[in-house]
Amino acid sequence: MPLTEAGIYAAALRLIDEDGVEALTMRKLATALDANPMSLYHHVPNKEAVLRGVTRMVGAQFRTVTLEDAPWQERIRLLAMDFRTLAHRHPELMAYSFSHQPDFIQPDDPFWTALTAIVAAAGVPRSEVSEIAALMVAVVIGVLTAELNGSLHQWSTLKPPGFDDGEDGDADPGSADVVPEGPDQDHMFRLVMDTLITGLESRLTGDRDGRDAGL
Repeated sequence: MPLTEAGIYAAALRLIDEDGVEALTMRKLATALDANPMSLYHHVPNKEAVLRGVTRMVGAQFRTVTLEDAPWQERIRLLAMDFRTLAHRHPELMAYSFSHQPDFIQPDDPFWTALTAIVAAAGVPRSEVSEIAALMVAVVIGVLTAELNGSLHQWSTLKPPGFDDGEDGDADPGSADVVPEGPDQDHMFRLVMDTLITGLESRLTGDRDGRDAGL
Protein backbone atom coordinates (compact mmCIF):
# COMPACT_ATOMS: atom_id res chain seq x y z
CA MET A 1 0.00 0.00 0.00
CA PRO A 2 1.49 3.38 -0.96
CA LEU A 3 2.49 5.78 1.78
CA THR A 4 0.25 8.78 2.46
CA GLU A 5 0.42 11.57 5.01
CA ALA A 6 -2.81 10.35 6.61
CA GLY A 7 -1.42 6.82 6.91
CA ILE A 8 1.82 8.12 8.41
CA TYR A 9 -0.04 10.20 10.99
CA ALA A 10 -2.33 7.31 11.92
CA ALA A 11 0.63 4.97 12.45
CA ALA A 12 2.47 7.63 14.45
CA LEU A 13 -0.54 8.10 16.71
CA ARG A 14 -0.67 4.38 17.45
CA LEU A 15 3.01 4.40 18.41
CA ILE A 16 2.60 7.52 20.55
CA ASP A 17 -0.39 6.03 22.38
CA GLU A 18 1.64 2.90 23.11
CA ASP A 19 5.07 4.29 24.01
CA GLY A 20 4.89 8.08 24.23
CA VAL A 21 6.18 10.95 22.12
CA GLU A 22 9.82 10.61 23.15
CA ALA A 23 9.95 7.00 21.97
CA LEU A 24 8.74 7.90 18.48
CA THR A 25 11.44 7.95 15.80
CA MET A 26 11.28 8.08 12.05
CA ARG A 27 12.89 4.64 11.92
CA LYS A 28 10.29 3.11 14.25
CA LEU A 29 7.56 4.77 12.25
CA ALA A 30 8.94 3.34 9.02
CA THR A 31 9.09 -0.13 10.59
CA ALA A 32 5.46 0.14 11.68
CA LEU A 33 4.53 1.09 8.11
CA ASP A 34 6.78 -1.62 6.61
CA ALA A 35 8.50 1.10 4.60
CA ASN A 36 12.01 2.34 3.92
CA PRO A 37 12.80 5.13 6.43
CA MET A 38 13.98 7.43 3.64
CA SER A 39 10.64 7.10 1.87
CA LEU A 40 8.91 8.89 4.78
CA TYR A 41 10.80 12.08 3.95
CA HIS A 42 8.97 12.33 0.63
CA HIS A 43 5.84 13.07 2.71
CA VAL A 44 7.03 14.64 5.97
CA PRO A 45 10.33 16.49 6.56
CA ASN A 46 10.98 15.41 10.17
CA LYS A 47 9.53 14.12 13.44
CA GLU A 48 8.28 17.56 14.45
CA ALA A 49 6.23 17.77 11.27
CA VAL A 50 4.81 14.33 12.03
CA LEU A 51 3.79 15.44 15.52
CA ARG A 52 2.13 18.56 14.17
CA GLY A 53 0.29 16.50 11.59
CA VAL A 54 -0.88 13.99 14.18
CA THR A 55 -2.09 16.77 16.46
CA ARG A 56 -4.06 18.43 13.66
CA MET A 57 -5.53 15.06 12.69
CA VAL A 58 -6.72 14.39 16.24
CA GLY A 59 -8.02 17.94 16.64
CA ALA A 60 -10.00 17.68 13.41
CA GLN A 61 -11.65 14.50 14.71
CA PHE A 62 -13.02 16.27 17.80
CA ARG A 63 -16.75 15.84 18.09
CA THR A 64 -19.25 17.16 20.60
CA VAL A 65 -23.00 16.93 21.00
CA THR A 66 -24.77 20.00 19.61
CA LEU A 67 -27.40 21.38 21.97
CA GLU A 68 -28.52 24.50 20.16
CA ASP A 69 -31.57 25.02 22.39
CA ALA A 70 -29.75 24.41 25.68
CA PRO A 71 -28.46 27.25 27.88
CA TRP A 72 -24.95 28.35 26.96
CA GLN A 73 -23.75 27.19 30.39
CA GLU A 74 -24.78 23.60 29.67
CA ARG A 75 -23.32 23.73 26.17
CA ILE A 76 -19.95 24.96 27.37
CA ARG A 77 -19.76 22.32 30.13
CA LEU A 78 -20.46 19.58 27.60
CA LEU A 79 -17.91 20.98 25.15
CA ALA A 80 -15.21 21.09 27.83
CA MET A 81 -16.00 17.57 29.04
CA ASP A 82 -15.81 16.22 25.50
CA PHE A 83 -12.47 17.96 25.00
CA ARG A 84 -11.23 16.42 28.25
CA THR A 85 -12.37 12.99 27.03
CA LEU A 86 -10.31 13.48 23.87
CA ALA A 87 -7.27 14.49 25.91
CA HIS A 88 -7.53 11.35 28.04
CA ARG A 89 -8.03 9.20 24.93
CA HIS A 90 -4.58 10.27 23.66
CA PRO A 91 -2.83 11.45 26.85
CA GLU A 92 0.75 11.21 25.59
CA LEU A 93 0.08 13.21 22.44
CA MET A 94 -2.13 15.81 24.10
CA ALA A 95 0.25 16.40 27.00
CA TYR A 96 3.02 17.02 24.46
CA SER A 97 0.83 19.29 22.33
CA PHE A 98 -0.31 21.35 25.30
CA SER A 99 3.30 21.99 26.32
CA HIS A 100 5.13 22.22 22.99
CA GLN A 101 2.65 23.34 20.34
CA PRO A 102 1.07 26.67 21.27
CA ASP A 103 -0.52 26.86 17.83
CA PHE A 104 -2.12 23.40 17.99
CA ILE A 105 -5.59 25.04 18.09
CA GLN A 106 -6.36 26.67 14.76
CA PRO A 107 -9.30 28.92 13.76
CA ASP A 108 -11.00 26.11 11.83
CA ASP A 109 -10.66 23.45 14.53
CA PRO A 110 -14.06 22.03 15.59
CA PHE A 111 -13.33 22.72 19.25
CA TRP A 112 -12.46 26.40 18.69
CA THR A 113 -15.36 26.88 16.29
CA ALA A 114 -17.83 25.47 18.81
CA LEU A 115 -16.34 27.35 21.76
CA THR A 116 -16.42 30.77 20.10
CA ALA A 117 -19.99 30.16 18.92
CA ILE A 118 -21.10 29.38 22.48
CA VAL A 119 -19.25 32.37 23.94
CA ALA A 120 -20.94 34.63 21.39
CA ALA A 121 -24.33 33.06 22.16
CA ALA A 122 -23.77 33.82 25.86
CA GLY A 123 -23.85 37.51 25.00
CA VAL A 124 -20.15 38.37 24.98
CA PRO A 125 -19.52 41.38 22.73
CA ARG A 126 -18.13 40.35 19.35
CA SER A 127 -14.90 42.26 19.98
CA GLU A 128 -14.21 40.18 23.11
CA VAL A 129 -15.26 36.70 21.94
CA SER A 130 -11.74 35.58 20.98
CA GLU A 131 -10.22 36.93 24.20
CA ILE A 132 -12.77 35.25 26.48
CA ALA A 133 -12.54 31.98 24.54
CA ALA A 134 -8.73 32.09 24.66
CA LEU A 135 -8.77 32.54 28.44
CA MET A 136 -11.15 29.61 28.83
CA VAL A 137 -8.91 27.44 26.67
CA ALA A 138 -5.86 28.47 28.74
CA VAL A 139 -7.56 27.47 31.99
CA VAL A 140 -8.93 24.18 30.67
CA ILE A 141 -5.62 23.19 29.09
CA GLY A 142 -3.75 24.11 32.27
CA VAL A 143 -5.98 21.83 34.31
CA LEU A 144 -5.78 19.01 31.76
CA THR A 145 -1.99 19.29 31.62
CA ALA A 146 -1.85 18.95 35.40
CA GLU A 147 -4.17 15.94 35.21
CA LEU A 148 -2.15 14.19 32.52
CA ASN A 149 1.25 14.70 34.12
CA GLY A 150 0.06 13.83 37.64
CA SER A 151 0.58 17.29 39.13
CA LEU A 152 -3.09 17.83 39.94
CA HIS A 153 -3.24 14.62 41.96
CA GLN A 154 -0.05 15.55 43.80
CA TRP A 155 -1.19 19.09 44.59
CA SER A 156 -4.62 17.91 45.74
CA THR A 157 -3.03 15.78 48.47
CA LEU A 158 -1.09 18.71 49.97
CA LYS A 159 -2.53 20.02 53.22
CA PRO A 160 -2.58 23.75 53.96
CA PRO A 161 -0.05 24.81 56.63
CA GLY A 162 -1.38 24.29 60.12
CA PHE A 163 -3.89 21.60 59.17
CA ASP A 164 -3.48 18.44 61.22
CA ASP A 165 -4.24 15.03 59.72
CA GLY A 166 -7.00 14.36 62.21
CA GLU A 167 -8.47 17.83 62.32
CA ASP A 168 -11.69 16.93 60.50
CA GLY A 169 -12.08 13.69 62.40
CA ASP A 170 -11.82 11.62 59.22
CA ALA A 171 -8.27 10.33 59.43
CA ASP A 172 -7.27 7.12 61.12
CA PRO A 173 -4.67 7.98 63.80
CA GLY A 174 -2.75 4.85 62.86
CA SER A 175 -2.61 5.63 59.17
CA ALA A 176 0.12 8.27 59.13
CA ASP A 177 1.99 6.41 56.41
CA VAL A 178 -1.02 6.11 54.11
CA VAL A 179 -0.84 8.46 51.14
CA PRO A 180 -4.19 10.27 50.68
CA GLU A 181 -5.90 9.63 47.38
CA GLY A 182 -6.90 13.25 46.84
CA PRO A 183 -10.18 14.61 45.50
CA ASP A 184 -11.89 13.01 42.52
CA GLN A 185 -10.52 14.61 39.34
CA ASP A 186 -13.89 14.47 37.57
CA HIS A 187 -15.31 16.54 40.41
CA MET A 188 -12.37 18.95 40.26
CA PHE A 189 -12.82 19.49 36.52
CA ARG A 190 -16.51 20.20 37.01
CA LEU A 191 -15.55 22.67 39.74
CA VAL A 192 -13.21 24.44 37.33
CA MET A 193 -15.96 24.73 34.73
CA ASP A 194 -18.47 25.97 37.33
CA THR A 195 -15.97 28.64 38.36
CA LEU A 196 -15.35 29.75 34.78
CA ILE A 197 -19.05 29.86 34.01
CA THR A 198 -19.87 31.78 37.20
CA GLY A 199 -17.16 34.30 36.37
CA LEU A 200 -18.49 34.84 32.87
CA GLU A 201 -22.06 35.14 34.16
CA SER A 202 -20.89 37.80 36.60
CA ARG A 203 -19.03 39.65 33.86
CA LEU A 204 -22.05 39.64 31.57
CA THR A 205 -24.37 40.77 34.37
CA GLY A 206 -22.00 43.59 35.23
CA ASP A 207 -21.83 44.69 31.61
CA ARG A 208 -25.63 44.73 31.35
CA ASP A 209 -25.99 46.67 34.60
CA GLY A 210 -23.42 49.17 33.39
CA ARG A 211 -25.27 49.70 30.11
CA ASP A 212 -28.59 50.07 31.94
CA ALA A 213 -27.08 52.62 34.34
CA GLY A 214 -25.91 54.64 31.37
CA LEU A 215 -29.40 54.99 29.96
